[in-house]
Amino acid sequence: MGTWKTGKLRRSGLAALLAAALTVSAAACGGDESAKEKDGSPSASSENQGGEKGGEDEGKTLPDTSKVIATLRGDKGIEMIIHEVKRDSGGFVTVSGQFKNTSGKQYTVPVQWSGPETAVAQGSRSIAAMTLVDSKEKKRYYVLRDTDNRPLTTTSFEPYIKPDASLPFFAQFPAPPSDTTEVSLQFPGFPNAPIEIS
Repeated sequence: MGTWKTGKLRRSGLAALLAAALTVSAAACGGDESAKEKDGSPSASSENQGGEKGGEDEGKTLPDTSKVIATLRGDKGIEMIIHEVKRDSGGFVTVSGQFKNTSGKQYTVPVQWSGPETAVAQGSRSIAAMTLVDSKEKKRYYVLRDTDNRPLTTTSFEPYIKPDASLPFFAQFPAPPSDTTEVSLQFPGFPNAPIEIS
């Protein structure tokens, strides 16, 4: 009788232990999958963005790369590719494109890209130094600012662009007169380029 009770207790204890082990194993598998999903998404998106840092930056949206208006070559293998210069109905012109690191080395973003204004330069990294020149009207247009004096352009990106990676950008300017269809884009480290406004 004692032997039968001991055997029964052993079997029920073993069954409980096995059930607990299966529960822990199932939970661990589920945790791995959710961890993969959580880890997979950010790394994929940050890889696509090249040197760009995730944050509140609106410039994360990739420009339409189906057309190229201009390709400007800077030093150390960096290129600025302009994909669109669009006049908006609200009286703005938005320039969008990407910086592409064609070298085999990491490219350090120059501080000059943020522009000379102390208030802007002290904030996060940006491309506020970009300007548009309307030679017809003899006017220079600077990147617009919001009410907190932040530039309406790509900001908060990493201080470098990895080899063969890209950094998408946008910059918003006041629109020249409607009969102005071409302006010259100027940016530190790149040659001036005439670009058409669509």
